[in-house]
Amino acid sequence: MTDVKVPSVGESIAEVFIGTWLKKAGDRIEKDEPLVEIETDKASLEVPAPASGVIGELLKDEGDTAEVGEVIARIEEGDGAGDAAPEESAPGTSDDADAGSDEDAAADASPKGPSGDGGDAGGDDAAESSAAPEARDGDRGMGHVMPAARRLIQEHGLDPAKIRATGPGGRVLKEDVQRHLDGGDAPAPSKEAPGSAPAAAGGSGADDGAAPAGARSEETVPMSPLRRTIARRLVEAQQTAALLTTFNEVDMSAVMKLRSEHRDAFEKRYGVRLGFMSFFVKASIDALKTIPQLNAEIRDDKIVYKDYYDVAVAVSTKKGLVTPVVRDAEAMSFAELEKAIAEYGTRAQEGKLTPDELTGGTFTISNGGVFGSLLSTPIVNPPQSGVLGMHTIQQRPVAVDGEVVIRPMMYLALTYDHRIVDGREAVTFLKRIKDAVENPARMLIEI
Repeated sequence: MTDVKVPSVGESIAEVFIGTWLKKAGDRIEKDEPLVEIETDKASLEVPAPASGVIGELLKDEGDTAEVGEVIARIEEGDGAGDAAPEESAPGTSDDADAGSDEDAAADASPKGPSGDGGDAGGDDAAESSAAPEARDGDRGMGHVMPAARRLIQEHGLDPAKIRATGPGGRVLKEDVQRHLDGGDAPAPSKEAPGSAPAAAGGSGADDGAAPAGARSEETVPMSPLRRTIARRLVEAQQTAALLTTFNEVDMSAVMKLRSEHRDAFEKRYGVRLGFMSFFVKASIDALKTIPQLNAEIRDDKIVYKDYYDVAVAVSTKKGLVTPVVRDAEAMSFAELEKAIAEYGTRAQEGKLTPDELTGGTFTISNGGVFGSLLSTPIVNPPQSGVLGMHTIQQRPVAVDGEVVIRPMMYLALTYDHRIVDGREAVTFLKRIKDAVENPARMLIEI
């Protein structure tokens, strides 16, 4: 028997959050094959199996917390357990069971979204109806019940056979159990009650198990370590820093024209798309060199100025906002910046960023424009002293040389720590970014 323990995931991190089990009890697993996804207060990562064998038991449910070094599962080395499972199935169902196992494995290997995604799998009612009696017999052993759902079933003393499964491969999800408890779980049609299917298909609204019209429900879920950290740091920023925001707007015509002229050649040569973010990173570094207070931090009663520029780029994921850091950004070309930002974005969505990649930034850029935000006041990421907020580009009328013309305009917002940065420096910084973006050649010849 081999214990699976929570690995050390970084300094000062003592607790993790159990995300998604990629295997279930009784499954065969090979050494170094991913077993479970865990979340820390900074990132998500996969824990590989320390040995080959059959999973004996899972000691933690999805959503539970565990300490670093704690045993969360056990693996029985060898081929022992789990091989006899097909023999226990009802006659004539072994092929179906094998197919279901393959579906389960495929579902486990795919990324999971937030809880509730399983509800989309409930559309195959006809297929589920014919297989319901056999599937329910297998579910009585809790083999096809997800850990979070199993806990609810045990707490309420429910029979898994009476709960309609909507998860991949016929799995019972937590949402299925909750729906059953709320009285909205329509029982699967069975051979003993042939008349129930026409009644449901008729849409008469007389379903005895349906929730009353206008009924309201609530769901309580634990905050993940990442969400708790985001909440803590946002409150910390508001309580410990003197935050102030200043605004400006920038004409994006020159950058958009430059991108349009060189987009194809740039992508062909470097294998990455030329986006807006690299321009703003370059412009921000230029402005930070002019106003070093925005690249500084307060330590105790001292101000620490930094002569390097590690720019954090905010990336929104299903689990929350993360800010991977592009280190030594001042030494990178446009292509190198675009490649680094694109790679971080992809890995952030896959939950594969490491804690080290999310710490140590000196300045942050956040682009709310990708979601259509017109204007916002971003919050500084402590201990940094500034954050730049980009917003959506809109065609707006502006005055140019005494004439009203239509230009692609973007609002910019700079939130800064007034303990370090005065209003004059903040306005100068934002104006410097505006000038650089409206005249991109300035960034190339550094004037």
